[in-house]
Amino acid sequence: MGAPMKTTIEIPDALFRKARRHAEARRTTLKALVEQGLRTVLAEARQQVAFQLPDASVGGDGLSPEFRDADWNHIRAAAYEGHGG
Repeated sequence: MGAPMKTTIEIPDALFRKARRHAEARRTTLKALVEQGLRTVLAEARQQVAFQLPDASVGGDGLSPEFRDADWNHIRAAAYEGHGG
């Protein structure tokens, strides 16, 4: 770990007072409480499972021959054909 970084944070007065009382009741510092909170939030974020899109494919032979090698403009034009697009 490198040298500690000094920074300033702004929190609402009511939250500050509640946090200070919480730290005092546990005989710790507000600094230690903030560090613990940040570590907890960051650890929870690491544990979240990455989103995986469910397989919604259907049976068949893939794209029809007309669209197999088509570019997006061709596909889009066909999708909007007759719909003012």
